[in-house]
Amino acid sequence: MEYKKLGGILGKIMILEGILMLAPLAVSIIYKEGLKNILAFLVPIVILALTGFLLQLPKPERNNLYQKEGFALTALVWIVMALFGAIPFVINGDIPSYVDACFEIMSGFTTTGSSIIPDITSVSRSTLFWRSFSHWIGGMGILVFVLIFIPESDDGSSMHLLRAESPGPQVGKIVSKMKVTTRILYLIYLGMTILEIVILMFDKPIPGYENEQFFFSLLTTFGCAGTGGFGFIPGSMELFHPFSQYVISVFLILFGCNFSLYYLLLIGKVRDVFKSEEFRSYFFLIAAAVGFVFLSLVDKFEAFPQVYTIEEAFRHSLFQVSSLITTAGFTSTDFNLWPMLGKTTLIVVMFTGAMAGSTAGGIKVSRIVMAMKGAYINVRKLINPRYVPKAKFEGKTLEAKTINDVFAFITLYLFILVGAIFLLSFDSINGQVVTIVSDAGTYDVIHGFFSNFSAALTCISNVGPAFEAVGPYASFALYSNFSKIVLTFTMLLGRLEILPVLILFNKRTWKKV
Repeated sequence: MEYKKLGGILGKIMILEGILMLAPLAVSIIYKEGLKNILAFLVPIVILALTGFLLQLPKPERNNLYQKEGFALTALVWIVMALFGAIPFVINGDIPSYVDACFEIMSGFTTTGSSIIPDITSVSRSTLFWRSFSHWIGGMGILVFVLIFIPESDDGSSMHLLRAESPGPQVGKIVSKMKVTTRILYLIYLGMTILEIVILMFDKPIPGYENEQFFFSLLTTFGCAGTGGFGFIPGSMELFHPFSQYVISVFLILFGCNFSLYYLLLIGKVRDVFKSEEFRSYFFLIAAAVGFVFLSLVDKFEAFPQVYTIEEAFRHSLFQVSSLITTAGFTSTDFNLWPMLGKTTLIVVMFTGAMAGSTAGGIKVSRIVMAMKGAYINVRKLINPRYVPKAKFEGKTLEAKTINDVFAFITLYLFILVGAIFLLSFDSINGQVVTIVSDAGTYDVIHGFFSNFSAALTCISNVGPAFEAVGPYASFALYSNFSKIVLTFTMLLGRLEILPVLILFNKRTWKKV
C-alpha cells in the first residue's frame, strides 16, 4: 500500500471539497444569514485547505495505483468528504448532532435523499443549498471529477478509480484517453443541468415563494441531475405546478440513462442508442410501471384517501415511477397511502434502479437483464448438459465470469439489505405509533418491519423516501444513533456498489507490498 500516493490524492480531494464549499458560503452571504452561518462554511474550508496541503507534501515512492488501492481510496474519499461535509450543519446549529449531520450529508453525496430533518422550514438557505449541491457533486462522482485534473498514467490507475466509483457491472472509456472521457461526461452532465434550470424558470413561481424561483430551480436541478431527492419546502415537489412536475419527470428519466449514450447522440450514432438492450429494457420497465401504478389509482383496487382526476393519476404515476426508478426520491403526493399494487410496483423499481453509467442507484437494469439471461442459461444446462450458451447482451456474448459477477453482486446486495434490516430491529422505535401529516391529511402508522425493510432498501438503493413510518412525509429522525450509523454505511455501500467499502475495511488491503 502506497500511503503517500493515497495521501496526495486524498489531499487534492479535500482541497476540492473546500473549494466547493465556497458556493454555500456565497449563498450565506447573499441571503445575509449572519456571521454564524458564514463561519459554518469558512472554518471547514480552512481546515480542508490546510490538511489537504499537508497531505500532498510527502513524495510517493511510486505514482501508480494497484486495483485494491484504487478501490480502497474511493471508499476512503467518500467517508472523508462526509465527515468534513457534515461540519457546517453542526456549527450553524441546523443539525446539532454530528451523527445526524453525517447521515444527512452522506445521504446528499450518495444521492440518497433520506433526511433526518423533521421541519425543513427551520434550516438556513445555505444549508438547503449545501444539501442539494452535494447531490450534484456525488451524482457523477467525486473522483471522476478529479480525474479531469490528475495527469493521466499509462498503468491503469485512472481506470481503477473510475471502475470503483462508477455504477454498473461494466465500466469503460468512451474515447481512448481517460481524461478526455471524464471531460466529455462532465460537459454532458453540466449541459443537461443548465438546460433543466432554464426550462424550470419558464414555470410560474410557487405561491408563497415568489422570490425563490431561481433558487428553487437550482436546488431541484441539483437533485434531478444527481438523482437525489432532498426536499427544500414542505411536501417535496407537491406544491410545484404540473408543468414543473412533468419537466422533473422527464429529466429524471434522462439522467437515469447511461451518459455514454448521449455521447453517441452527439457524434450522430442515433441508431446505436436504440440498439442498446439496456436502453430498451429501461424504457419498457418505466412504461410498464407507470401503467400498473396508473391502473391502481384509477380503478382503486383498494379504498384510499386520495381522489385523483385522470390527469393527476397519470402525472403522479409518471412522477413517482421516474423518481423512484432513478432513485431520486422526489415526491409529488403521499404514495404511502396508495393501493397495494401501486406501492408494490414502486418497491420493484426501487430494487432495479436505472441504467448503468447513469447517476442513479439500485441494482441497475443491465444487471437485472444479465441475471435473467444467466438464470435461463443455467436452467437450459440442467435440462440439456450439452447446451452451449449463446446469450448476448449489448451485442456481445455473455461470458460466465460476467454472469457470476452479477450474481455475486446481487447476493451481496441482498445480504447487506437483510443485515441492515436485522440491525434496525434492535431500535427502540419499533412498535411505536408515528403520526404522519401529508397532503391526504393526518394519520397514524406503527413503526414495524415494513418501515425497517423499506428504510434499509431505500438506503442501499440510494432512493430517499421509504414507506410507513419513514414514508415520503416523514423523516428518519426517530431512529437511534446506532440505526442512523447503520443506514449511513448502507448508503455508502449502495452508492459505491459494495466492493470498494469491503476492500477498504479488509486488513489485507493495508499490508505493505
